[in-house]
Amino acid sequence: MASFFERTGLPKALTWGYLGVLIFMMGDGIEQTWLSRYITDAGFNAAELFSVYGITVGVSAWLSGVIAETWGVKRTMLAGFILYVIGVAGFASIGMAKMNYPVLLATYAVKGLGYPLFAYTFMVWITYRVEKKVLSSAQGWFWFVFTGGLNVLGAYFGIFAKEHFGVIPTLWTAVLFAAIGAVLALWVNKCGGNNLFTDQVSSGGFRELLRGLGIMKREPKVLMGGIVRVINTTSQFAFVVFMPLYMAQYGMTDGQWASIWGSIFVMNILFNLIFGIVGDKFGWNRTVVWFGGVGCAVTVLLFYYSPQILNQYWFILLCGALWCIMLAGYVPLSALVPSLVEKDKGAAVSVLNLGAGAAAFVGPALVRLLEKPIGYEGIAWTLSALYIVSAVMTHFIRPSAPAGE
Repeated sequence: MASFFERTGLPKALTWGYLGVLIFMMGDGIEQTWLSRYITDAGFNAAELFSVYGITVGVSAWLSGVIAETWGVKRTMLAGFILYVIGVAGFASIGMAKMNYPVLLATYAVKGLGYPLFAYTFMVWITYRVEKKVLSSAQGWFWFVFTGGLNVLGAYFGIFAKEHFGVIPTLWTAVLFAAIGAVLALWVNKCGGNNLFTDQVSSGGFRELLRGLGIMKREPKVLMGGIVRVINTTSQFAFVVFMPLYMAQYGMTDGQWASIWGSIFVMNILFNLIFGIVGDKFGWNRTVVWFGGVGCAVTVLLFYYSPQILNQYWFILLCGALWCIMLAGYVPLSALVPSLVEKDKGAAVSVLNLGAGAAAFVGPALVRLLEKPIGYEGIAWTLSALYIVSAVMTHFIRPSAPAGE
């Protein structure tokens, strides 16, 4: 009889690493449901803060794969943990404690450098350690723990801690979660040994880094995959900025919004697993096109208009859950894009990581640029149109020797 790991595609050798990512990302998500409104009420520009954060997230995510190939997976993840702790400590102890906006921008930017080096580098580990026939399922498990920590457990804990402990102590708990996650992923996890200088995929220093960054020119389909990855979660990061403010217009409190946000992402993490398996059976390309691109184009509008259609908690939650389910339709992209190349898979993963990180900038930037000229409604329609574009682009992203089809 097949074991649980064989049936679900969870790599047994990396189980502690997955758990470490879950707990680490829980710390990263504690402020996302309330920080936008908190910063706005203090008289600062939340969209600008999240945009600056998104820039550093994008840069760090982009470099994570090729740095991991050059420097080693575990060392790269350790560097990410250290940067993350420095950023959170400065943000909590100086930026938020004294409401110093320049310090808020600088320290939140450092925080943004940290978590991609930790979490996205783990994707490189998965890519090299897992057989291709179950790679989509293994990536689905990654997005299960990533999103479960960031958007579900982090969201629920964040609103609870803010109400019971206060803003500054809540932010400090992120350091605790990050430390626990790092210990589990880097020391308890046995895959590849416990020496932080093992799991080095290749060496070559700065030349290897430059060669890896050139993959988008050498492999145009990898570049297209990166653009699709940007579009994938752009709506998520745009919603973080404007949906708390938009929902407040319909009488929704911070606690209600946090409850909806955390609940709908329960469906997202569940379908991260389901679509990972569906991608291996139905086809990586087709799953992304129809469930991801077309599905999100419809549901992002449904979620936006939900309080106007029926301003009831459970109806809004249902519409948001449908949007989150379709977001998971992009999971097979993490298997599709690395399969386009025989070598430099870490560089291909870096392009996807760049896309994931860039979404953290593009989403808030869209809000900042479009809020005044076309309003929240126009932003929602722009997001829907981007999803249609991503579906068309994905149609042309196919490996020479079909994989996952």
